[in-house]
Amino acid sequence: MANITANGIQIEYDTFGEKTSPPLLLVMGLGAQMILWDEGFCEQLADKGLYVIRFDNRDIGLSTKFEDAGVPNMMEMMTDRAEGKEVTAPYSAEDMADDAVGLLDALGIEKAHICGASMGGMIIQTIGYRHPSKVLSLVSIMSTTGDPSLPQSTPEAMTALTTPAPSERDAYLDHSVKTQKVIGSPGFPFDEEEQRQKAARSFDRSFYPQGMARQMAAIMVQGNRRPELAAITAPTLVIHGADDPLVPVEGGKDTADAIPGAELLIIEGMGHSMPEGAWPQIVGAISEHTRKVSG
Repeated sequence: MANITANGIQIEYDTFGEKTSPPLLLVMGLGAQMILWDEGFCEQLADKGLYVIRFDNRDIGLSTKFEDAGVPNMMEMMTDRAEGKEVTAPYSAEDMADDAVGLLDALGIEKAHICGASMGGMIIQTIGYRHPSKVLSLVSIMSTTGDPSLPQSTPEAMTALTTPAPSERDAYLDHSVKTQKVIGSPGFPFDEEEQRQKAARSFDRSFYPQGMARQMAAIMVQGNRRPELAAITAPTLVIHGADDPLVPVEGGKDTADAIPGAELLIIEGMGHSMPEGAWPQIVGAISEHTRKVSG
C-alpha cells in the first residue's frame, strides 16, 4: 500500500495488475475502508486484464481525517431536512468525487473505468457528470439516485447501519457480524468466522467512526442526483442485489433508468454485500463491460 497527495489531502491506495492494462478505480462505501474490496476480488479483476486501484476515501482508513470539523448531529440534520431547512456538512459528496479524480491525476492516469459500491456508487455517479473527461465507463453497485420517493431501507437495516459501533474490539467484532447478518446476502452462505476476521482487520487498521458520520452528512447534503444523471454519457453498468434491505433494488433500477443507455444486472439472493459466491457474476459483468469500452 502507498500514500499520495491528491486534491489537497493524503490518500492511501494500492494496486493490482499491470500498469499498462486499462485502469479500474474502485470506490468503497460509507465508513468502509478500501480493504473491503477483498484482495481476491481485486486479483480476479486484474486477471481479467485490468489495472485495479483501490483507496481509502477521506475520513476513513489511512487517508486524511477531518478531525477539526467535529461530528455532525445526524438526528438534527435529518429533522432539519424533513422540515425543509438548509443543512450543511463539513465537506460534500462532490469533494469526495474530486478526491477520486485527484488520485487518478496524481497517478498520471488520464481516464479510467470507475466502479463504486453503495456510497461509492453515489460518488462515481457524481464523477460521471462532474468529471466526464476522466471516465471510460462507470459501474454502480448496490447504490441509488438519492430520489426520496424511492423505497427506503427496512427498519432493521437502518437500525443496523445507524447503531454506533462499540469501541471495544471484541464488541466491535460482534457488532459487525450482527450487522452483516441483517444487511447481507440471504441467498449466499454466510461465514461468521470470516466476517469476524474481516472486521478485525478493519478495526486494527483504523477504528474511526466519526469519519463515517461526516461521510453520511456529505451524502445527505447532496440529496437527489437523479436530474444530473441524465447528463452522463459514459457507458454505465448498474449491479444490484434483488434482496438488498439497506438500499432496495428499486434504487438500482432507478439508477439504470436515469442514466442514458445504462445496463442493469440484478443478482438474485444478493443483499447489501458482495459475497464471494456472487464474484463470478460481478467480475464477469465488469470485465465484459470494460472490455467493450477498452476494445
